[in-house]
Amino acid sequence: MSIFQIYIQGLLVIVAFFSLIWILSVFLKNASIVDIFWGLGFVLVNGFYFFTTPGFSTLKIITFVLVTLWGLRLSAHIFLRNLGKPEDYRYQEFRRNYGEKRYWWFSFFQVFLLQGTLVWLISAPLLAINYYSAEKTIWPIAVLGFLVWLVGFTFEAGGDWHLSRFKANSTNKGKLLTSGFWKYTRHPNYFGDAAVWWGFAILSVASGCYLPVLSSVLMTWLIVKVSGVSMLERTMINTKPGFEDYLKSTSPFIPWIQKKN
Repeated sequence: MSIFQIYIQGLLVIVAFFSLIWILSVFLKNASIVDIFWGLGFVLVNGFYFFTTPGFSTLKIITFVLVTLWGLRLSAHIFLRNLGKPEDYRYQEFRRNYGEKRYWWFSFFQVFLLQGTLVWLISAPLLAINYYSAEKTIWPIAVLGFLVWLVGFTFEAGGDWHLSRFKANSTNKGKLLTSGFWKYTRHPNYFGDAAVWWGFAILSVASGCYLPVLSSVLMTWLIVKVSGVSMLERTMINTKPGFEDYLKSTSPFIPWIQKKN
């Protein structure tokens, strides 16, 4: 099969996966469960690419391990974070705006099909690695890609772990986390997520395919401008005391040394 045929089939796999999650969300009346399955969506579609493309090159196997580790950790983290909690406020707002009686079907297009399409678009570097790495792997570039991925995974997982521990301590209620990973960037988990996908983009280049780098550009744009950094900071500036000082002293995204106020 051509790479285009496999990519289209990957879209069908993703649409089927997110459609099943949508059906579950209707029964639970909780559209925010989609967040749990974001990482698993990439594990699934990468697994599909892995087994439908020819050969089992070293880079292909390494990428399979990296995607699986990243996706399972992210989904497990969000599952534990949301366990026992009501639907996320963002989806509650959507539900109020569109009306309870029609949101059950509207959410399929606005939430589940949209996120599934994004998973498919962003997965392009994974397909390129699976499809081309058997023919060609430029190992110095591949090593660079792995190192970028490792930095990203460390910041994302480390930032999430540190924040979870901070919130678990009742004495920190209403306080702002400004130490550890959060001392060097206001969003270590979002920076880490972006770096992970730049790692995959570099691995795609190492396999001889450059166009999928655009998928990592898309992922970074979504994290910074749409659903991540900008949305969270609009909320935090009104709810977290001392956040304005934190804005002035700490890098917004890329880790850097804290400024003295």
